[in-house]
Amino acid sequence: MNYQRFLEEAIDQVHAERRYRVFADLERIVGKFPRAIWRANGKAEEITVWCSNDYLGMGQHPDVVAAMQQAAGNMGTGAGGTRNISGNNHPLVELEHELADLHGKEAGLVFTSGFVSNEAAISTIGRLLPNCLILSDELNHASMIEGVRRSGAEKKVFRHNDVAHLESLLQAAGRERAKLIVFESVYSMDGDIAPIAEIADLAEKYNAMTYIDEVHAVGMYGGRGGGITEREGLAHRIDIIEGTLAKAFGTLGGYITGTRSVIDAVRSYAPGFIFTTALPPSIAAAATASIRHLKTSQAERDAQQRQATHTKQVLADAGLPVMESATHIVPILVGDPELCKMASDRLLGVHGIYIQPINYPTVPRGTERLRVTPTPFHSDALIAELKAALVETWNALGIPYRTEGHTEVPKSERIVSLLVPQSGG
Repeated sequence: MNYQRFLEEAIDQVHAERRYRVFADLERIVGKFPRAIWRANGKAEEITVWCSNDYLGMGQHPDVVAAMQQAAGNMGTGAGGTRNISGNNHPLVELEHELADLHGKEAGLVFTSGFVSNEAAISTIGRLLPNCLILSDELNHASMIEGVRRSGAEKKVFRHNDVAHLESLLQAAGRERAKLIVFESVYSMDGDIAPIAEIADLAEKYNAMTYIDEVHAVGMYGGRGGGITEREGLAHRIDIIEGTLAKAFGTLGGYITGTRSVIDAVRSYAPGFIFTTALPPSIAAAATASIRHLKTSQAERDAQQRQATHTKQVLADAGLPVMESATHIVPILVGDPELCKMASDRLLGVHGIYIQPINYPTVPRGTERLRVTPTPFHSDALIAELKAALVETWNALGIPYRTEGHTEVPKSERIVSLLVPQSGG
Protein backbone atom coordinates (compact mmCIF):
# COMPACT_ATOMS: atom_id res chain seq x y z
CA MET A 1 0.00 0.00 0.00
CA ASN A 2 1.28 3.45 -0.94
CA TYR A 3 0.54 5.32 2.29
CA GLN A 4 2.06 8.58 1.13
CA ARG A 5 -0.16 8.67 -1.95
CA PHE A 6 -3.33 8.69 0.14
CA LEU A 7 -2.03 11.58 2.24
CA GLU A 8 -0.90 13.51 -0.84
CA GLU A 9 -4.31 13.02 -2.44
CA ALA A 10 -5.97 14.35 0.70
CA ILE A 11 -3.81 17.49 0.52
CA ASP A 12 -4.49 17.79 -3.23
CA GLN A 13 -8.20 17.80 -2.40
CA VAL A 14 -7.70 20.72 -0.02
CA HIS A 15 -5.86 22.59 -2.78
CA ALA A 16 -8.60 21.79 -5.30
CA GLU A 17 -11.23 23.20 -2.96
CA ARG A 18 -9.20 26.41 -2.60
CA ARG A 19 -8.93 26.06 1.16
CA TYR A 20 -5.25 25.12 1.61
CA ARG A 21 -3.80 27.28 4.36
CA VAL A 22 -0.32 28.78 4.60
CA PHE A 23 0.75 30.04 8.01
CA ALA A 24 2.46 33.42 8.22
CA ASP A 25 5.76 33.36 10.13
CA LEU A 26 5.18 36.17 12.65
CA GLU A 27 7.14 37.50 15.62
CA ARG A 28 5.19 39.83 17.88
CA ILE A 29 7.02 42.80 19.35
CA VAL A 30 6.37 43.65 23.00
CA GLY A 31 5.74 47.38 23.37
CA LYS A 32 4.80 47.78 19.70
CA PHE A 33 1.65 45.62 19.52
CA PRO A 34 -0.07 45.19 17.02
CA ARG A 35 3.19 45.45 15.07
CA ALA A 36 5.04 42.21 14.31
CA ILE A 37 7.94 40.96 12.23
CA TRP A 38 6.90 38.89 9.21
CA ARG A 39 9.50 36.52 7.77
CA ALA A 40 9.16 35.23 4.22
CA ASN A 41 11.52 34.40 1.36
CA GLY A 42 14.59 35.11 3.45
CA LYS A 43 13.43 38.63 4.37
CA ALA A 44 12.07 40.16 7.57
CA GLU A 45 9.55 43.00 7.43
CA GLU A 46 7.60 44.84 10.11
CA ILE A 47 3.84 44.61 9.52
CA THR A 48 0.55 45.34 11.33
CA VAL A 49 -1.58 42.45 12.55
CA TRP A 50 -5.33 43.07 12.25
CA CYS A 51 -6.69 39.61 13.10
CA SER A 52 -5.20 38.75 16.48
CA ASN A 53 -7.34 37.10 19.17
CA ASP A 54 -5.25 38.93 21.79
CA TYR A 55 -8.21 41.30 21.82
CA LEU A 56 -6.98 43.61 24.58
CA GLY A 57 -3.23 43.31 24.07
CA MET A 58 -2.85 41.63 27.47
CA GLY A 59 -0.21 39.31 26.04
CA GLN A 60 2.25 42.20 26.30
CA HIS A 61 0.95 43.81 29.52
CA PRO A 62 3.89 44.45 31.91
CA ASP A 63 2.15 42.79 34.88
CA VAL A 64 1.36 39.67 32.85
CA VAL A 65 4.86 39.38 31.38
CA ALA A 66 6.43 39.95 34.80
CA ALA A 67 4.24 37.29 36.44
CA MET A 68 5.28 34.76 33.81
CA GLN A 69 8.96 35.60 34.13
CA GLN A 70 8.90 35.46 37.92
CA ALA A 71 7.09 32.12 38.03
CA ALA A 72 9.44 30.59 35.46
CA GLY A 73 12.43 31.90 37.41
CA ASN A 74 11.12 30.45 40.65
CA MET A 75 9.56 27.18 39.45
CA GLY A 76 11.05 26.40 36.05
CA THR A 77 9.38 26.04 32.70
CA GLY A 78 7.19 22.92 32.76
CA ALA A 79 4.61 21.53 35.16
CA GLY A 80 6.46 18.23 35.46
CA GLY A 81 3.50 15.95 34.99
CA THR A 82 -0.25 15.55 34.85
CA ARG A 83 -2.38 16.96 37.66
CA ASN A 84 -2.36 13.46 39.19
CA ILE A 85 1.42 13.07 38.95
CA SER A 86 3.16 16.08 40.52
CA GLY A 87 1.85 18.61 37.99
CA ASN A 88 -0.70 20.26 40.30
CA ASN A 89 1.32 23.45 40.84
CA HIS A 90 0.24 26.22 43.22
CA PRO A 91 -0.21 28.95 40.53
CA LEU A 92 -2.65 26.62 38.76
CA VAL A 93 -4.68 26.13 41.94
CA GLU A 94 -4.78 29.91 42.41
CA LEU A 95 -5.88 30.35 38.80
CA GLU A 96 -8.84 28.02 39.25
CA HIS A 97 -9.98 29.94 42.33
CA GLU A 98 -9.70 33.19 40.34
CA LEU A 99 -11.79 31.77 37.49
CA ALA A 100 -14.51 30.46 39.81
CA ASP A 101 -14.71 33.92 41.38
CA LEU A 102 -14.82 35.59 37.94
CA HIS A 103 -18.02 33.73 37.05
CA GLY A 104 -19.55 33.48 40.52
CA LYS A 105 -19.26 29.68 40.56
CA GLU A 106 -18.19 27.23 43.23
CA ALA A 107 -15.22 25.79 41.35
CA GLY A 108 -13.15 25.93 38.17
CA LEU A 109 -11.04 23.50 36.17
CA VAL A 110 -8.22 24.47 33.79
CA PHE A 111 -7.30 22.58 30.60
CA THR A 112 -4.45 23.03 28.13
CA SER A 113 -6.69 24.71 25.54
CA GLY A 114 -10.22 25.90 24.91
CA PHE A 115 -10.69 23.09 22.41
CA VAL A 116 -9.79 20.49 25.02
CA SER A 117 -12.01 22.08 27.68
CA ASN A 118 -15.06 21.93 25.39
CA GLU A 119 -14.34 18.44 24.04
CA ALA A 120 -13.54 16.98 27.46
CA ALA A 121 -16.31 18.64 29.46
CA ILE A 122 -19.19 18.15 27.02
CA SER A 123 -18.26 14.56 26.21
CA THR A 124 -17.86 13.65 29.89
CA ILE A 125 -21.09 15.27 31.07
CA GLY A 126 -22.99 13.73 28.15
CA ARG A 127 -21.65 10.28 29.06
CA LEU A 128 -22.35 10.58 32.78
CA LEU A 129 -25.96 11.75 32.51
CA PRO A 130 -28.21 8.75 31.83
CA ASN A 131 -29.91 8.74 28.42
CA CYS A 132 -28.75 12.33 27.90
CA LEU A 133 -30.01 14.38 24.97
CA ILE A 134 -27.63 17.14 23.87
CA LEU A 135 -29.17 20.12 22.11
CA SER A 136 -26.54 22.04 20.13
CA ASP A 137 -26.69 25.33 18.24
CA GLU A 138 -25.96 24.73 14.55
CA LEU A 139 -23.10 27.25 14.53
CA ASN A 140 -21.28 25.87 17.57
CA HIS A 141 -17.50 25.65 17.34
CA ALA A 142 -15.79 22.45 16.18
CA SER A 143 -14.59 21.74 19.71
CA MET A 144 -18.17 21.68 20.99
CA ILE A 145 -19.30 19.50 18.09
CA GLU A 146 -16.46 17.09 18.83
CA GLY A 147 -17.47 16.98 22.50
CA VAL A 148 -21.05 16.16 21.53
CA ARG A 149 -19.86 13.45 19.14
CA ARG A 150 -17.51 11.82 21.63
CA SER A 151 -20.15 11.78 24.36
CA GLY A 152 -22.05 9.08 22.50
CA ALA A 153 -25.27 10.80 23.56
CA GLU A 154 -28.18 11.46 21.24
CA LYS A 155 -27.99 14.96 19.78
CA LYS A 156 -30.41 17.42 18.24
CA VAL A 157 -29.16 20.49 16.39
CA PHE A 158 -31.31 23.61 16.71
CA ARG A 159 -31.26 26.46 14.20
CA HIS A 160 -28.84 29.22 15.10
CA ASN A 161 -30.18 31.32 18.01
CA ASP A 162 -33.71 30.03 17.26
CA VAL A 163 -35.38 29.65 20.66
CA ALA A 164 -38.68 28.49 19.13
CA HIS A 165 -36.91 25.58 17.42
CA LEU A 166 -35.04 24.81 20.63
CA GLU A 167 -38.28 24.76 22.61
CA SER A 168 -39.90 22.35 20.19
CA LEU A 169 -36.98 19.94 20.67
CA LEU A 170 -37.08 20.30 24.45
CA GLN A 171 -40.83 19.77 24.51
CA ALA A 172 -40.54 16.60 22.45
CA ALA A 173 -37.89 15.24 24.85
CA GLY A 174 -40.02 15.82 27.95
CA ARG A 175 -39.09 17.15 31.38
CA GLU A 176 -37.91 13.85 32.84
CA ARG A 177 -35.18 13.07 30.33
CA ALA A 178 -31.64 14.38 31.00
CA LYS A 179 -30.90 17.26 28.63
CA LEU A 180 -27.85 19.48 28.05
CA ILE A 181 -28.11 22.67 25.97
CA VAL A 182 -24.74 23.72 24.53
CA PHE A 183 -24.26 27.11 22.88
CA GLU A 184 -21.92 30.10 22.62
CA SER A 185 -22.34 33.66 23.85
CA VAL A 186 -20.45 35.39 21.01
CA TYR A 187 -20.21 33.61 17.65
CA SER A 188 -16.83 34.69 16.35
CA MET A 189 -17.36 34.52 12.59
CA ASP A 190 -20.47 36.73 12.52
CA GLY A 191 -20.06 38.60 15.80
CA ASP A 192 -23.63 37.94 16.94
CA ILE A 193 -24.82 37.13 20.46
CA ALA A 194 -26.98 34.28 21.73
CA PRO A 195 -30.38 34.95 23.39
CA ILE A 196 -29.01 33.75 26.72
CA ALA A 197 -31.95 34.80 28.91
CA GLU A 198 -34.45 33.06 26.65
CA ILE A 199 -32.37 29.88 26.57
CA ALA A 200 -32.09 29.95 30.37
CA ASP A 201 -35.87 30.36 30.60
CA LEU A 202 -36.36 27.28 28.43
CA ALA A 203 -33.82 25.29 30.44
CA GLU A 204 -35.72 26.04 33.64
CA LYS A 205 -39.10 25.31 32.02
CA TYR A 206 -38.01 21.93 30.63
CA ASN A 207 -35.52 20.94 33.35
CA ALA A 208 -32.35 21.04 31.22
CA MET A 209 -28.72 21.83 32.06
CA THR A 210 -26.98 24.70 30.23
CA TYR A 211 -23.40 24.90 28.96
CA ILE A 212 -22.18 28.17 27.43
CA ASP A 213 -18.92 28.84 25.58
CA GLU A 214 -17.75 32.39 26.43
CA VAL A 215 -14.32 32.19 24.79
CA HIS A 216 -14.79 35.31 22.66
CA ALA A 217 -16.40 37.27 25.49
CA VAL A 218 -14.41 36.64 28.68
CA GLY A 219 -12.30 39.66 29.55
CA MET A 220 -14.21 41.66 26.95
CA TYR A 221 -17.64 42.21 28.50
CA GLY A 222 -19.08 42.72 31.97
CA GLY A 223 -17.87 44.92 34.80
CA ARG A 224 -15.11 42.43 35.70
CA GLY A 225 -14.62 40.71 32.34
CA GLY A 226 -16.90 37.78 33.10
CA GLY A 227 -18.36 37.86 29.59
CA ILE A 228 -21.84 38.37 28.19
CA THR A 229 -23.38 36.35 31.04
CA GLU A 230 -21.94 38.84 33.53
CA ARG A 231 -22.89 41.86 31.45
CA GLU A 232 -26.50 40.68 31.28
CA GLY A 233 -26.64 39.46 34.90
CA LEU A 234 -27.23 35.86 33.84
CA ALA A 235 -24.16 33.95 35.05
CA HIS A 236 -26.07 32.45 37.97
CA ARG A 237 -28.65 30.99 35.57
CA ILE A 238 -26.09 29.04 33.50
CA ASP A 239 -24.86 25.72 34.89
CA ILE A 240 -21.45 25.56 33.21
CA ILE A 241 -19.51 28.54 31.86
CA GLU A 242 -16.53 27.68 29.65
CA GLY A 243 -13.87 30.12 28.56
CA THR A 244 -10.34 30.56 27.33
CA LEU A 245 -7.17 32.16 28.64
CA ALA A 246 -5.75 32.53 25.11
CA LYS A 247 -7.78 35.44 23.75
CA ALA A 248 -8.61 38.53 25.85
CA PHE A 249 -6.48 37.26 28.75
CA GLY A 250 -3.47 36.95 26.45
CA THR A 251 -1.99 33.63 27.59
CA LEU A 252 -2.91 29.96 26.97
CA GLY A 253 -5.42 27.39 28.16
CA GLY A 254 -9.13 26.73 28.52
CA TYR A 255 -11.39 26.20 31.51
CA ILE A 256 -14.85 25.41 32.82
CA THR A 257 -16.60 26.75 35.93
CA GLY A 258 -19.67 25.41 37.73
CA THR A 259 -20.78 23.63 40.88
CA ARG A 260 -18.26 21.56 42.81
CA SER A 261 -20.00 18.35 41.77
CA VAL A 262 -19.89 19.21 38.05
CA ILE A 263 -16.24 20.22 38.18
CA ASP A 264 -15.26 17.18 40.28
CA ALA A 265 -17.07 14.82 37.92
CA VAL A 266 -15.23 16.20 34.87
CA ARG A 267 -11.94 16.20 36.80
CA SER A 268 -12.44 12.57 37.75
CA TYR A 269 -13.74 11.15 34.46
CA ALA A 270 -12.45 13.22 31.49
CA PRO A 271 -9.51 11.54 29.69
CA GLY A 272 -8.61 14.87 28.08
CA PHE A 273 -7.93 16.21 31.56
CA ILE A 274 -6.59 13.15 33.38
CA PHE A 275 -3.96 12.13 30.82
CA THR A 276 -2.64 15.58 29.84
CA THR A 277 0.35 17.35 31.37
CA ALA A 278 -0.75 20.28 33.51
CA LEU A 279 -0.44 23.89 32.42
CA PRO A 280 3.04 25.21 33.40
CA PRO A 281 3.17 27.45 36.50
CA SER A 282 4.51 30.39 34.48
CA ILE A 283 1.46 30.39 32.18
CA ALA A 284 -0.93 29.92 35.10
CA ALA A 285 0.65 32.84 36.97
CA ALA A 286 0.47 35.06 33.88
CA ALA A 287 -3.19 34.19 33.33
CA THR A 288 -4.03 34.97 36.96
CA ALA A 289 -2.30 38.35 36.69
CA SER A 290 -4.27 39.15 33.54
CA ILE A 291 -7.61 38.14 35.05
CA ARG A 292 -6.96 40.11 38.24
CA HIS A 293 -6.05 43.21 36.24
CA LEU A 294 -9.14 43.03 34.03
CA LYS A 295 -11.42 42.47 37.03
CA THR A 296 -10.62 45.98 38.21
CA SER A 297 -9.67 47.86 35.01
CA GLN A 298 -12.29 48.96 32.50
CA ALA A 299 -9.83 51.03 30.45
CA GLU A 300 -8.87 48.22 28.08
CA ARG A 301 -12.48 47.23 27.39
CA ASP A 302 -13.58 50.83 26.83
CA ALA A 303 -10.70 51.54 24.45
CA GLN A 304 -11.28 48.32 22.53
CA GLN A 305 -14.99 49.00 22.06
CA ARG A 306 -14.22 52.55 20.95
CA GLN A 307 -11.72 51.41 18.32
CA ALA A 308 -13.97 48.58 17.11
CA THR A 309 -16.87 50.99 16.64
CA HIS A 310 -14.63 53.48 14.87
CA THR A 311 -13.24 50.79 12.56
CA LYS A 312 -16.74 49.64 11.55
CA GLN A 313 -17.79 53.21 10.81
CA VAL A 314 -14.69 54.13 8.80
CA LEU A 315 -14.83 51.00 6.67
CA ALA A 316 -18.59 51.26 6.12
CA ASP A 317 -18.26 54.92 5.12
CA ALA A 318 -15.78 53.82 2.46
CA GLY A 319 -18.44 51.52 1.00
CA LEU A 320 -16.68 48.34 2.08
CA PRO A 321 -19.03 45.39 2.75
CA VAL A 322 -18.80 45.34 6.55
CA MET A 323 -21.12 42.65 7.84
CA GLU A 324 -23.50 43.48 10.65
CA SER A 325 -21.99 42.61 14.04
CA ALA A 326 -23.14 43.30 17.60
CA THR A 327 -19.66 42.77 19.07
CA HIS A 328 -15.99 43.56 18.63
CA ILE A 329 -15.78 41.24 15.60
CA VAL A 330 -15.60 43.13 12.27
CA PRO A 331 -16.24 40.76 9.34
CA ILE A 332 -15.76 42.11 5.80
CA LEU A 333 -17.53 40.09 3.12
CA VAL A 334 -15.60 38.92 0.04
CA GLY A 335 -17.84 36.05 -1.06
CA ASP A 336 -15.27 34.10 -3.07
CA PRO A 337 -12.48 31.85 -1.71
CA GLU A 338 -9.85 32.72 -4.30
CA LEU A 339 -10.51 36.46 -4.06
CA CYS A 340 -10.42 36.19 -0.27
CA LYS A 341 -6.99 34.55 -0.36
CA MET A 342 -5.77 37.03 -3.00
CA ALA A 343 -6.99 39.95 -0.89
CA SER A 344 -5.19 38.62 2.17
CA ASP A 345 -1.98 38.08 0.18
CA ARG A 346 -2.14 41.56 -1.37
CA LEU A 347 -2.79 43.28 1.95
CA LEU A 348 0.28 41.58 3.41
CA GLY A 349 2.60 41.79 0.42
CA VAL A 350 1.72 45.30 -0.78
CA HIS A 351 0.47 47.08 2.34
CA GLY A 352 2.15 45.27 5.24
CA ILE A 353 -1.22 44.40 6.80
CA TYR A 354 -1.98 40.85 7.95
CA ILE A 355 -5.59 39.65 7.96
CA GLN A 356 -6.18 35.91 7.71
CA PRO A 357 -8.67 34.83 5.01
CA ILE A 358 -11.71 33.01 6.41
CA ASN A 359 -12.93 30.42 3.91
CA TYR A 360 -15.07 27.26 3.91
CA PRO A 361 -15.48 25.18 6.08
CA THR A 362 -15.02 27.80 8.79
CA VAL A 363 -17.84 29.75 7.12
CA PRO A 364 -20.42 28.62 4.52
CA ARG A 365 -19.44 28.76 0.85
CA GLY A 366 -20.23 32.14 -0.66
CA THR A 367 -19.67 33.96 2.64
CA GLU A 368 -15.86 33.99 2.58
CA ARG A 369 -14.56 37.01 4.44
CA LEU A 370 -11.74 38.90 6.12
CA ARG A 371 -12.20 39.00 9.90
CA VAL A 372 -10.82 42.14 11.54
CA THR A 373 -10.37 42.38 15.31
CA PRO A 374 -9.46 45.92 16.44
CA THR A 375 -7.70 46.26 19.79
CA PRO A 376 -7.07 49.27 22.06
CA PHE A 377 -3.70 49.56 20.31
CA HIS A 378 -5.09 49.97 16.79
CA SER A 379 -4.94 53.76 16.66
CA ASP A 380 -7.08 56.02 14.47
CA ALA A 381 -4.06 56.39 12.19
CA LEU A 382 -3.80 52.59 11.79
CA ILE A 383 -7.53 52.42 11.08
CA ALA A 384 -7.10 55.03 8.33
CA GLU A 385 -4.23 52.97 6.88
CA LEU A 386 -6.41 49.86 6.94
CA LYS A 387 -9.22 51.62 5.10
CA ALA A 388 -6.88 52.88 2.38
CA ALA A 389 -5.30 49.45 1.96
CA LEU A 390 -8.67 47.70 1.74
CA VAL A 391 -9.99 50.20 -0.82
CA GLU A 392 -6.88 49.75 -2.97
CA THR A 393 -7.16 45.96 -2.67
CA TRP A 394 -10.89 45.94 -3.48
CA ASN A 395 -10.24 48.09 -6.57
CA ALA A 396 -7.22 46.09 -7.72
CA LEU A 397 -9.01 42.74 -7.44
CA GLY A 398 -12.48 43.89 -8.48
CA ILE A 399 -14.17 42.79 -5.26
CA PRO A 400 -17.76 44.14 -4.95
CA TYR A 401 -18.43 47.01 -2.58
CA ARG A 402 -21.49 47.26 -0.35
CA THR A 403 -24.69 47.93 -2.27
CA GLU A 404 -27.09 48.53 0.65
CA GLY A 405 -27.04 50.12 4.05
CA HIS A 406 -25.42 47.01 5.48
CA THR A 407 -24.15 43.67 4.29
CA GLU A 408 -26.02 40.57 5.36
CA VAL A 409 -25.32 36.98 4.44
CA PRO A 410 -27.30 33.85 5.20
CA LYS A 411 -26.25 31.92 8.28
CA SER A 412 -26.22 28.21 7.55
CA GLU A 413 -24.95 25.15 9.33
CA ARG A 414 -21.22 24.63 9.23
CA ILE A 415 -20.13 21.23 7.99
CA VAL A 416 -17.56 19.77 10.30
CA SER A 417 -15.64 16.52 10.70
CA LEU A 418 -12.29 15.41 11.98
CA LEU A 419 -10.81 15.93 8.51
CA VAL A 420 -12.53 19.28 7.90
CA PRO A 421 -12.10 21.26 11.12
CA GLN A 422 -13.43 24.73 11.79
CA SER A 423 -11.25 27.66 12.71
CA GLY A 424 -9.33 27.48 15.94
CA GLY A 425 -10.39 31.02 16.57
